[in-house]
Amino acid sequence: MSPRLVAAIPKLASLDIERSLVFFERLGFRRKGSYPDYGIVERDGVQIHFWLCADSRIPKETACRITVDGIEQLFEAFSAERVIHPNGKLARKPWGVWEFSILDPDGNLVTLQQAAA
Repeated sequence: MSPRLVAAIPKLASLDIERSLVFFERLGFRRKGSYPDYGIVERDGVQIHFWLCADSRIPKETACRITVDGIEQLFEAFSAERVIHPNGKLARKPWGVWEFSILDPDGNLVTLQQAAA
């Protein structure tokens, strides 16, 4: 059998691990691990890891993408939590996806996307 890639796990910078975990728990993620300098959340088999960072500039330069199903419902739920990036409203993009973006408390950009039908 040929080797193949099976998953990717974003690892985002966090200025406060507990705050990051609580934020993503609000969005339906479940806490998988909490350590003084590292944290893990998971939702539907998708994990996001956080590493403790002292430089507030780094999270503002960090981003990841997550492919989802049910993007319209997810957008509504995340909009109710007031976490949508000001320029990240749900929109169809020329590269063939519907997407929207959120910002976590430290400024990490998380874009959620679904293939356009």
